[in-house]
Amino acid sequence: MNSQSLSRGSASIRPFALSLSVAARAALKHQQPCCLWLTGLSGSGKSTLANALEVQLNEQGRHTFVLDGDNLRTGLCNDLGMSDAARKENIRRIGEVARLMVDAGLIVIVSAISPFSADRATAKALFGPGQFFEVYISTPFDVCARRDPKGLYRAALDGRIKAFTGLDSPYEAPLAADCEINTDEVELADAVGHILAALFKK
Repeated sequence: MNSQSLSRGSASIRPFALSLSVAARAALKHQQPCCLWLTGLSGSGKSTLANALEVQLNEQGRHTFVLDGDNLRTGLCNDLGMSDAARKENIRRIGEVARLMVDAGLIVIVSAISPFSADRATAKALFGPGQFFEVYISTPFDVCARRDPKGLYRAALDGRIKAFTGLDSPYEAPLAADCEINTDEVELADAVGHILAALFKK
């Protein structure tokens, strides 16, 4: 049996109908599960903000998990490169894992550059109404390059890294994000508060 016969649309695959509902799992945790999807340039502050969000939610008694793009590339996605096709597959995998975690009743925080709007739209389509909350970390390129926590901007500007997002590979900013944060203008605690206020209002 080849890989094509095992695709999602294959007649040989029939998803099993589980008895326990998403609502039942969520009720046990006393929360409404959802996915907070943080998108933005490398160095924009996504991971720091995702971590702070999870800590705050945990202190409120919420059941959470962070899916960080770099962390996933050391395991689940370590076979992927940085081509457009590989980035698309990277986001597809993250979206599928996030959906499974939401089905389990968790509040999932995704921190991933996710540069292409079509891929983010595909991820959003995996979730039910009100389950997907897009947060655009709009920290400008020059600020991210000045921070350069991993030395990636210097390497890219020196020509040692090709297809670097925001430089020679595009970043397609969200046009209608549920929340927007520029971490160069907003302190971390205030950013967390702003995002959570917008989330709970929605």
